[in-house]
Amino acid sequence: MNEQIKFYKNKLAYEMDPSDLYDGFENSTDYIALDARQAFGFDKEHIPTAINIPHREMNEETTKHLDKSKTYVTYCDGIGCNASTKGALKMVKLGFKVKELMGGIEWWKFDGYATEGTNSTKGSMFECAC
Repeated sequence: MNEQIKFYKNKLAYEMDPSDLYDGFENSTDYIALDARQAFGFDKEHIPTAINIPHREMNEETTKHLDKSKTYVTYCDGIGCNASTKGALKMVKLGFKVKELMGGIEWWKFDGYATEGTNSTKGSMFECAC
């Protein structure tokens, strides 16, 4: 049982779902959504207030302006993409606090939250049931 407790505590320490991130935005300024996809994906559609640093471009120079006291929540397209995982790993190696958004922007939209960009969505009136 202790191993399971440790496993689930670690899992929650390293990832969050869209409703957790939305709540984080509503109740704190400690979370910053970080889109780890290429710029054309970000320009097309992204989580409101998100910043974009493609995982392939993450290094000391491209992240030097970021506040290390914040928690960066990396995301990408969704479960068929691992840019958020690659970005999270690079950000941790650079000394940042990081969580990964489960399901990426697809689950963000599935839970009814709005997006910004050239293909933005307004979101809907329903919310996550968890």
